Amino acid sequence: ALQGAGTPNQAGIGGFLPLSVGDNSVWFLDALVNANFADRDGESSIINTDVGGGFSTSTRLGYRWLNSDRSWMFGLNGGYDSRSLKSGDADVNVTNKKTVGFQQIALNAEAVSNSWTLNGYGLIPVGDVEQRLNSVYDAGALNTYGLDAGYFITPVLKASVGYYYQHRDQEDVDGSGVRGRLAYEISSGLTAGVNVSYDEAFDTRVSADLKVRFGGAATAAKRKEVQQLPVINSLTSTPSNRDVRVHDDAIERCEASGACFFM
Repeated sequence: ALQGAGTPNQAGIGGFLPLSVGDNSVWFLDALVNANFADRDGESSIINTDVGGGFSTSTRLGYRWLNSDRSWMFGLNGGYDSRSLKSGDADVNVTNKKTVGFQQIALNAEAVSNSWTLNGYGLIPVGDVEQRLNSVYDAGALNTYGLDAGYFITPVLKASVGYYYQHRDQEDVDGSGVRGRLAYEISSGLTAGVNVSYDEAFDTRVSADLKVRFGGAATAAKRKEVQQLPVINSLTSTPSNRDVRVHDDAIERCEASGACFFM
């Protein structure tokens, strides 16, 4: 995935593990680890400081079930995400570049039919949510709450739009945003996506991603059959919204007189 609004350039590997499978339901564990790469030179994913690299992890425990006529899949999942972030150069000269770490708890509710998808989520930072990144900037993990609605134009082409609210007092971030996504399954297990988002904190951001999925149905005929049924396919799909989103801001300095200013 390419960098987006508070998220890095990254590549990773993960696995979906069914823990208990019923006739119309599944308990599952999904785990993911990413290597995060440096931002494009002079184009910070967190506003002022170029990210120099890092890594991230994500774990989800969830339960999904089908309704009586298998026309809808419903699901709940939650878990823990972590992210390390290394300071690179910034829009001003900086020293004392650090590598910092952030954590969050994530909650997600989903509903999928063969035509529509609904996905509500909350990303809640925990621990040291605000940390010194370098001599000029602090960085903070954002509380993010959102709802995405998607439509299958065809079984392999999906468009979605979403609303989100993000908040972090120390970063002066408090407002709403919108985002859109278009995803196309090029072949069985290979999906490409393009994302566009806009909010006051990050302005307009465009990113792209590519996902390769192994396993699933054993024969080409069975894979094609499942591919045509988004409800069934969604039972073992990878949960979304797993990045720890970060924004940076200038460090506030206060003098003995009580006057405060930003570096």
